[in-house]
Amino acid sequence: MKRWIAVWNILAKDMRSYYLKPPNISWGLLFPLAWTGMFFIKSGAELDGVRGLLPGLVSVSVLFGTTSMLAVTVTFEKKGRSFERLLLAPIPLELLMLAKTSGAMLFGVANAFVPILMAAFLTDLSGVVWSAVVPAIVLIAVASTFLGLFIAVSASEVFEAQTLSNFFRFPMIFLGGLFFPVQHLPAVLRPLSYALPLTYGADVLHAGFCARGQMPLGLNLLVLTAFCAGLFVLSLRNIRRKWIR
Repeated sequence: MKRWIAVWNILAKDMRSYYLKPPNISWGLLFPLAWTGMFFIKSGAELDGVRGLLPGLVSVSVLFGTTSMLAVTVTFEKKGRSFERLLLAPIPLELLMLAKTSGAMLFGVANAFVPILMAAFLTDLSGVVWSAVVPAIVLIAVASTFLGLFIAVSASEVFEAQTLSNFFRFPMIFLGGLFFPVQHLPAVLRPLSYALPLTYGADVLHAGFCARGQMPLGLNLLVLTAFCAGLFVLSLRNIRRKWIR
């Protein structure tokens, strides 16, 4: 019970301290919001246009929200040496890092519903398969968060973490099948697309929003879950190698 109280305290402190930091507002909120508004204005209120854009816009919102949050929370605390004190807490490292990343996951999931709420004013979303969309959003948030943690551990300043995150984020936007099918990419780039976790999450969202999934739903969710586990293990290994002597 004491461990879960510690988890809640870590989550609550991060929410109070970091949600409204300038890097979070600019990259985590304003950038996805600007993308959403720009694409919705271009598509108009056509059913197919709005539904076709939602998978990409939701994915971008989750990706930037989670990675921006981790770039702030981990980098600030590492620079101020408060993270070292946190590592002395009498709870397992795995539970500690889940507590530290849970705020970013919640931030990413909340971000995902910004374009969905905007789309609800433009078109009818009654045919959306929420049983596929919601798990995909959660798994994308978890995978993106652990990717952000892996990146943040390697940076010493917030701007370094954001720059390094962009090295991963922008290729995923164009190679992950967010706005056009992976099959339309040059053949030489397709293997790289299937090595990205966002590809599988976006495919589930395409199936849920507009019934255009290219791969089986169960396979997508299974692969995305494997990415989540693999990124978490790599992040823990990176932390133990860099911070725990």
